[in-house]
Amino acid sequence: PLLASRFAAARVRGFQGDDLSRADALLATPKHFAGYGAAEGGLDYNTVDISERTLREVYLPPFRAALDAGALSLMSGFHEISGIPSTANPALLTGVLRGEWGFRGFVVSDYTADEELIAHGYAANGREAAKQAFLAGTDMSMQSGLYMRQLPGLVAAGEVPMARLDDAVRRVLYAKLRLGLFDQPMRGLDGPPAAQRAEDPAFIALARESARRSIVMLKNEGALLPLAKTGTRVALIGPFASGTQDLLGAWSLFPGQSAPVGIDQGLRAALGDAASLTVTRGSNVESLVPGGIEAAVAAARQADVVVLAIGEGERMSGESRSRADIGLPLVQQALAEAVAATGKPIVVLLSNGRAMALPPVVRDARAILVTWFLGVQTGHAIADVLFGDFNPSGRLPVSFPQAAGQVPYYYAHKRTGRPLLPDAPGTAFKTRYIEAPNEALYPFGFGLGFAPVRYDSVALDSEQLPMTDGTLRVRATVTNTGQREAEEVVQLYIAQRTASVTRPVRELKDFRKLRIAPGASVQVEFALRAADLAFIGRDLRPTVEPGDFDLWVSPSAVGGLHARFALVR
Repeated sequence: PLLASRFAAARVRGFQGDDLSRADALLATPKHFAGYGAAEGGLDYNTVDISERTLREVYLPPFRAALDAGALSLMSGFHEISGIPSTANPALLTGVLRGEWGFRGFVVSDYTADEELIAHGYAANGREAAKQAFLAGTDMSMQSGLYMRQLPGLVAAGEVPMARLDDAVRRVLYAKLRLGLFDQPMRGLDGPPAAQRAEDPAFIALARESARRSIVMLKNEGALLPLAKTGTRVALIGPFASGTQDLLGAWSLFPGQSAPVGIDQGLRAALGDAASLTVTRGSNVESLVPGGIEAAVAAARQADVVVLAIGEGERMSGESRSRADIGLPLVQQALAEAVAATGKPIVVLLSNGRAMALPPVVRDARAILVTWFLGVQTGHAIADVLFGDFNPSGRLPVSFPQAAGQVPYYYAHKRTGRPLLPDAPGTAFKTRYIEAPNEALYPFGFGLGFAPVRYDSVALDSEQLPMTDGTLRVRATVTNTGQREAEEVVQLYIAQRTASVTRPVRELKDFRKLRIAPGASVQVEFALRAADLAFIGRDLRPTVEPGDFDLWVSPSAVGGLHARFALVR
């Protein structure tokens, strides 16, 4: 929740800027309200059934952060929560948004979500669907046309009060006023077309910087990376090795976009000597290439190192791209296994839009870079990291599971009454899988750089934190033991040992990104207050309870420097 809240607030500030009437400002619309991420089976548009406590503690905070940052519109979800479709849920759209949070903006339905109340079995027809959605607090209908067709009759019949219609209209007009649309109705549509603006050198530079900062290095056995630019024969193999398809990710279907820089193009530009790079697809994303695996094996045998570009294609990620198996497509697994059999060192470039369950052939690679969908500067950004022109600094915002059966896997899970403790004897009749470890393959917050970093010490300025007007200062020393500058994300986690509502094994409370010179040590400081330790109590309201807490300063949600303190009255 903390990381998602920081993301949400930053995106709102980025879209809207300081002045919504500026020509380049956009109205931010957080979506989908609320709890859509908990859809059963990870299936898009599916049902959500979670407790109100989980909704309020996990799923609502990022929306509140987005609205606090200034968002003036919000989109309802396709899903239902506990039997009530979100687009017609007055407890959410009026109770929480208006009553508790005082939201002044408007709520827009997702694409035909108001009409879909009929398919949900919640409304008998379009008239009833429009009435229920509108009275619940959905101010604007997207695409279905239901409001345009049904609201005049509903108001005339007295089934929708005129006051409710006035409220919805007022909210939309308020947003238009803030956007400056009364003074300039077409503002933002003049000037050069979007495709031309996208070629601005400043935008291109930012795209490259954003892309390389998004890369997460999961493994670098024997310091295989960075690769030398000279004297190294590189075989670039895989369905993403050449071409520009599948590099932009989902929702990249709009005209006028710049073609991305292919991975092969980026590597050639970095190497200089084109003869030192061979490029072989080996397979398509989900189908064979005739003779492709044989050609890939031959290329690998002639190389010093293999860069294996595998993973998910654009059409395997994003909306309506739910996967029952979040592993590597079988044809790519066969390709990877054949290449690995040559014994050549392998660097995996993992293209993906989600945390994946990695097969052994990927886990066993000497180096693994998670490259997601990096956009128009994909090839250059990957080359920057592969050849050491940029030190990878990205960290995982999700946990990678051991197997798909662990999903949903999240670091902030509960202990259970039979926890599997590492120092406890015996494993029978514990909370465990029989085929896989409980922990993540790669945990939330994890990521490596080219400079190794050591966490040396942690100290608290007190062993007690008063519940009223108190601040606990946490200081830790982090040392760069490498030969180049390190960029480290230092994370602060806490866990309350005993409470009136069971608490997670860890909760992220803050993080800092540090630049540390070679051989240098840096002290990082965090400040904890009682409000940072609040949770949703039995009465479904935020509460803070005295008690004993564990604290960790660490590079991920696992391990780290440990300390204890007590929250006291």
